[in-house]
Amino acid sequence: MVVSFLVLLSGAVGWLYFKLNGNITTFGADGLSDNRPEGNAAGQNVLVIGSDTRSGGNSKLGGGTGDVGRSDTALLLHVYADGKHAVGVSIPRDTLVDIPPCRLPDGSWTSTRRNAMFNSAFSVGETARGNPACTQNTVEKLTGLRMDHTVVVDFKGFSRMTSAVGGVQVCVPQDVYERDLSPSLPTRGKRIFSKGVQTVSGQKALDYVRIRHGIGDGSDIGRIRRQQAFISALLKKVKGRGIDPTTLYPLANAATKSMTVDPGLGSAKKLMSFALSMKDIDLHNTKFVTIPWRYQGERVAIVQPDADGLWADIRADRTIEGKAAGGEKDGSRESATPSATSTVSGAGISVAVYNGTTTPGLAARAADTLRTHGFTVTGATNADTQDHATTVVGYGPGERDRAQTVARLFPGAGLRPATTPGISLTLGRTYPTAPSPGAATPSTPTAPSSHVADDARSADDDPCSNLSYG
Repeated sequence: MVVSFLVLLSGAVGWLYFKLNGNITTFGADGLSDNRPEGNAAGQNVLVIGSDTRSGGNSKLGGGTGDVGRSDTALLLHVYADGKHAVGVSIPRDTLVDIPPCRLPDGSWTSTRRNAMFNSAFSVGETARGNPACTQNTVEKLTGLRMDHTVVVDFKGFSRMTSAVGGVQVCVPQDVYERDLSPSLPTRGKRIFSKGVQTVSGQKALDYVRIRHGIGDGSDIGRIRRQQAFISALLKKVKGRGIDPTTLYPLANAATKSMTVDPGLGSAKKLMSFALSMKDIDLHNTKFVTIPWRYQGERVAIVQPDADGLWADIRADRTIEGKAAGGEKDGSRESATPSATSTVSGAGISVAVYNGTTTPGLAARAADTLRTHGFTVTGATNADTQDHATTVVGYGPGERDRAQTVARLFPGAGLRPATTPGISLTLGRTYPTAPSPGAATPSTPTAPSSHVADDARSADDDPCSNLSYG
């Protein structure tokens, strides 16, 4: 994950892809869902997956057995429309989610799996390369955000990358032993990390970001924070060395040899164009957070409405503080809604409203909003299911412009084409947290039991400023 994230953000590396094209492997798009969210109105979303498959030489680095591809880490990277800001949202592998139908190697599709561990999506089909399309389907279902690209990188890519930069400085709060990395060992074994500041690369760097015990609280959440800090240190080092061919070619060569990407990035031209679109991202404007979460037994549960508020911010191209990425006043939650809705006129537009949540009264509330702006409401009732995460405006052939007018009243709403005539509004869990027309809305609510923005980390933070992280 760290490897591909660095390559993507090193925008000036784009021209090198002409030499590196032969290194890259793509996964098929035939496994992607037919029921995907509408494309983003602003910014780009990139799903970055760290694979801990033991095949292809990775077993020596991972210390495990078996050839089934598994997902060790996952990061949803949103690059804002201004091209200067980015946010990375980590999704813990133990998070309980619904995994939508996914394609198996024989071409058949699975049934929806409820309350499953997030990382199991990558293993659907039990192939050595894993199932990136299934993980992408799961993330899109979870967030209501369309992924523009998906990138997978394995142990070898990470190990090579850290060696190519000459190692990364980290801080270890206490001595760490072999049994901390492999809890099944009968004794604590040799010391693999000494307390204090040190530079790690290759196998040592991999051990540092993978270890769960002996550093921090022993949880996957703690490990995610350590990985985010490592990304920050790695990015900072590369930027400090300068973006030039001598620096970047070894990095890109190491990364792409162990990288799998979606077909949209499967050529030198596409990779170059994509990389150059992110060349101006500033490390100070790159933040890392974890999806709002709480413990549910030994697993991780998503906290609502916090999570849906986060997805709504990303969908609207707002920062995690609820402001426009470029700092413009008009893009903030406090001001964008009044200006966006004050001129909305629904004259001549009919809308059917559906409540896709378990919160009563939302359809009536939305219907009143529509009527206030001159829309004709043909009905307000419950949707067939009440598990909709986001608000969606459906529209028939030739009615996209009218659907966009409806969406202006519901910040963060997506658009979805249909084959039948008419416009529908299906309210998701984001609706109660979205701004009401003409009213200011506070920052994303955070329940006492959830964890998200309080541990936000900037990519230019010094990872050695606090020896207790991770």
